[in-house]
Amino acid sequence: MGNPQRSRDVRRRIAGVASMVTAIMLAPAVPAETPNQIFAETRKLVTKDAVEDVGLVPIGGIPQWISVRGRHRDNPVLLWIHAGPGFTMSPVSYYYMRDWEEYFTVAQWDQRGAGKTYLANDPAKIRPTMSITRMVDDAEAVAAHLRKTYGKRRIILMAHSFGTIIGLKLAQRHPDWFHAYVGTGQFIDFQASEAAGFAATLADARAANNRQAIEDLTRIAPFPDRAHPERNVQNLGVERKWLAAYGGYYWPGGEGQYVKIAQMSPDYSADEFKAMMGEGQAFSDRALWGEIGTIDFSRSVSFRLPIVMLQGRHDRGTSAALVARWFDRVKAPSKRIIWFEDSAHMAQEEEPGKMLVSLVSVVRPLARD
Repeated sequence: MGNPQRSRDVRRRIAGVASMVTAIMLAPAVPAETPNQIFAETRKLVTKDAVEDVGLVPIGGIPQWISVRGRHRDNPVLLWIHAGPGFTMSPVSYYYMRDWEEYFTVAQWDQRGAGKTYLANDPAKIRPTMSITRMVDDAEAVAAHLRKTYGKRRIILMAHSFGTIIGLKLAQRHPDWFHAYVGTGQFIDFQASEAAGFAATLADARAANNRQAIEDLTRIAPFPDRAHPERNVQNLGVERKWLAAYGGYYWPGGEGQYVKIAQMSPDYSADEFKAMMGEGQAFSDRALWGEIGTIDFSRSVSFRLPIVMLQGRHDRGTSAALVARWFDRVKAPSKRIIWFEDSAHMAQEEEPGKMLVSLVSVVRPLARD
């Protein structure tokens, strides 16, 4: 025979739970937050000495977008020079670089013709100014702005892919402004790098008997085309499609998760991201790809600041083999190369943990005045 008191207690609990469920069901619906809003909320910096300065800054006669974020103002400033042309890292920095902000004050800059800087300006007015020399001048002005604004005599200069053209030239121009130059996906010699990447991709396609890849690649050969350089940008999409498929960008293959992660960005709306990836990317490619084809750093091996390479072992976008040969000849106050064995061209996305550990253990100790 059951306990009457216990039975009454159970019935009261059940009734209470039922009332709670009914109240929840009848309560006014709370608008769901978007992933963009959620990430904007969770990445807020709450330390008293945090740096969180985001917006357009006058650089090179036009408004250019700069984001500067870090938990502690005393940390060294790190300026990131993004890839491209026109391929900014800022839409995904909230995901891949958030932890950097514990150890560095990280500056993301959308270059002339890229990202929010592209959106803030009239492309017709900007087009005549699009050159690598102008981009280096812009980077110089950004670095000067950061040094003055945050009271730093020197900062860390870090660059990726196309950005390493700008970064290496700036490091040569002002070695006294920087604790170190850090390259990843380091650009050395356009003609040699692109030819090696194309040859390796075609060889892989033939080994796999991939008829579509073989047909596409042989149709655009030679790549790059020295005699008709306008064909390079025309055929770039085809070449990059198969280079990515065979592990030249992400190892062991594919195009990564950049687009999906960028769609949840707290910094970019859907319309802004669509314009950046479409109009902005095409604008920068058309403006700069021809000049990129003339760049060759193979003889630029003397530097007056520390040089650090954080390089994907399987990189074909900027040939890892060329980087290794160039680095052997580099002369600098100090130099260090760290190989990312599970990465190709996008080491900061493919091995973000190792990237952070390398920056903290190898690069940050160089930041001393």
